[in-house]
Amino acid sequence: MAVEKSSATVAATPGVPLVLTAGEVDRTAGHWGAVWKGLKRNRPAMTGLYIVLLLFAIAAGADFLANNKPYYMVYQGRSYFPLFRSGLVRFGLGKWQPELLNMDFKTVAAERKMFPPVPRLGSDIDLTVPFEPPSAQHWLGTDKLGRDVTAGLIHGSRISLSIGFVAVGIALVVGVALGALAGYFGSWVDLAVSRLFEVMLTLPTFFLLIAIAAMFPPSIFLTMAIIGLTGWVGIARFTRGEFLKIRNLDYVTAAVALGVSTRKIMFRHILPNALAPILVSVVLGVASAILLESSLSFLGIGVPADTVTWGSILNEARSATFAWWLAVFPGAAIFITVLAYYLVGEGLREALDPRLRGSR
Repeated sequence: MAVEKSSATVAATPGVPLVLTAGEVDRTAGHWGAVWKGLKRNRPAMTGLYIVLLLFAIAAGADFLANNKPYYMVYQGRSYFPLFRSGLVRFGLGKWQPELLNMDFKTVAAERKMFPPVPRLGSDIDLTVPFEPPSAQHWLGTDKLGRDVTAGLIHGSRISLSIGFVAVGIALVVGVALGALAGYFGSWVDLAVSRLFEVMLTLPTFFLLIAIAAMFPPSIFLTMAIIGLTGWVGIARFTRGEFLKIRNLDYVTAAVALGVSTRKIMFRHILPNALAPILVSVVLGVASAILLESSLSFLGIGVPADTVTWGSILNEARSATFAWWLAVFPGAAIFITVLAYYLVGEGLREALDPRLRGSR
């Protein structure tokens, strides 16, 4: 009698990797579809997600929202696009036209100019308008050097988000690697890595950053690296716990029996199924990194003095208590951003946890 082969049958040939069947792919897609539906039912989480996407849009388009170069200019009968040309020059894809070199685009007598909504950079100094309150010219006021707060917040969003994501990216790589090793191999490997977890938890990240700032010149990249290299423990512990739970499941045992390499079992078969709590930890980690960077900038350390960030604008309010706009607007930006990430993180946690999925 001929036996019809099922699509779920896997040949027991050593060295052959496991292949997901159509049913398993459908179940995986169905799981993430259910997570998305659960997230959409959570209004606070969706509100936070929309705010995060808006912040991404502002950070990505910061040069087009606040810049001292016009989009379009007609000068001596010729058309120019200085803002777009500056982008080409920055990335080494073009050069300035000789007639535009060292030109002050605000004062040049051009036939026509079209500036961005905020026609200045956050670092542009104008000593004629120090501590100007919010007005039609400066929507959110200026600081003691006449720098526009609106432009500073727009360009500061790029720095805050960059530090948050790069720092968490470093923490994600280190945490997943160490957590996977500890959870999969167990035994003395788990014991050694767990002791490393405990050592790292004793290190006060904030005071470590202060100490490093005292020894080295201020650097955004150094700040990113320190935050990332000291903030991976939470991700590693979640990864370890998931690997300990998953490594004894049937499909992992089958992969070992088929001779699949350890690396493929860990990162191709186990890790995709262990992502749920890791994703939540990553989202909350971004919020923590942004808050930590803002705290350091508020104290005047961590980033170069000429770099405008949300925390550095807030720092200006310490010596000028009458300039309420220097405290309210950057403080609100930090609060709303951190709150948005926490709402998304909590929404993901509820959507990924079957026990909480139907609670809303």
